[in-house]
Amino acid sequence: MTEMSPVQTNNLEAFWMPFSANRQFKQAPRMFVGAKDMHYTTADGRQVLDGTAGLWCVNAGHCRPKITEAIQKQAAELDYAPAFQMGHPKAFELASKLVSIAPQGLDHVFYTNSGSESVDTALKIALAYHRVRGEGARFRLIGRERGYHGVNFGGISVGGIVGNRKMFGTLLTGVDHMRHTHDPERNPYPQGETENGAELAEDLLRIATLHDPSTIAAVIVEPVAGSTGVLPPPKGYLKRLREICDQHGILLIFDEVITGYGRLGTAFASDYFDVVPDIMVTAKGLTNGVIPMGAVFVKDTIYEAFMQGPEHVIEFAHGYTYSGNPIASAAALATIETYKEEGLFERAKALTPAWTDAIHSLKGARHVIDIRTIGLIGAIELEPIPGQPTKRAFSAFVKAYEKGLLIRTTGDIIALSPPLIIEERQIAEIVDTLKPILESLD
Repeated sequence: MTEMSPVQTNNLEAFWMPFSANRQFKQAPRMFVGAKDMHYTTADGRQVLDGTAGLWCVNAGHCRPKITEAIQKQAAELDYAPAFQMGHPKAFELASKLVSIAPQGLDHVFYTNSGSESVDTALKIALAYHRVRGEGARFRLIGRERGYHGVNFGGISVGGIVGNRKMFGTLLTGVDHMRHTHDPERNPYPQGETENGAELAEDLLRIATLHDPSTIAAVIVEPVAGSTGVLPPPKGYLKRLREICDQHGILLIFDEVITGYGRLGTAFASDYFDVVPDIMVTAKGLTNGVIPMGAVFVKDTIYEAFMQGPEHVIEFAHGYTYSGNPIASAAALATIETYKEEGLFERAKALTPAWTDAIHSLKGARHVIDIRTIGLIGAIELEPIPGQPTKRAFSAFVKAYEKGLLIRTTGDIIALSPPLIIEERQIAEIVDTLKPILESLD
């Protein structure tokens, strides 16, 4: 038997960090050791204002008592229950709560553990739905350029971010992509939906004509493209996608992993844009980022299509060991209650004008070439350094951390999405911190 080596708590090399510049980080680690409400605490005792809600997920702020207590109580009462052929009450209670706040018609919930798993689950549901209805020829999945749908094989196949796709072979077959909606020349510095570009939805008709619409199972889009740099949709664009899908029997999937649970000042982006998809993908804010969990919402017609045949037979051969985990369910229930009791969705809506004005006040700052906002989301796009893409924004990220502000970067874009408990003085703090940093960049 091999003797175990002594524990080395300071061995940074053992952890291969996700989506990180590992070598740079391990030369100068940025460690958080605590968090409360709007702030992180660093290993050296500094307070860092959370300008990104963690990774778009801590919508109710950090270490909220109701959520913490719910997790503690559940862990002591029922830590785990099998999800296959067995259940526990909180998973069913949570599903009922979620359906009650979901857009009308999305009446059933399938649990996952992340946004990536939620996306792949939605794609599998779409393919299987057509098959159980006798339309197995519908096998094509349509995504969009610059779309981000997680990092599993299904998600990167329908996704359209080159860096996430280029190293992993041919991916899924039968996938095509619509054009993205980013058009800074016609829509500079947008505040909310853009004025121009609704006609880009017609690209779905072009693809349908190329492949024949009877071969297309589903279209998946983010109502607001997030990880690619915050791209609000053109006015009328999502409604037109809905019309085209209805016309040709194609399922419409909204990826609301980022926009779900209050980010736009409504429960979901579907409510904000008044467009209801057939399937809605969520995660992140579902549990306030505390415990991994995702939820895929589907219309009743989709669920009922599977409820056929002998009652003892499994209707849909899919699921995860941790689907509807008791502790995650308890965390989600407490999170939804926190949103409701504190009126956080309404708070986000009320704060949107102040947020919009503050972020757009950075127009004209050095290297800034575009700013985009919608709800409590913002993006500040910087002119790249010739031959060194991403370096300028990454420098801003490091400097912001040193000045007590957490931001996120994607390419040469600074993305912001604070917890919904943010105050106007903290919005001002974000801008006041960023302004001199932008001016100092090479």
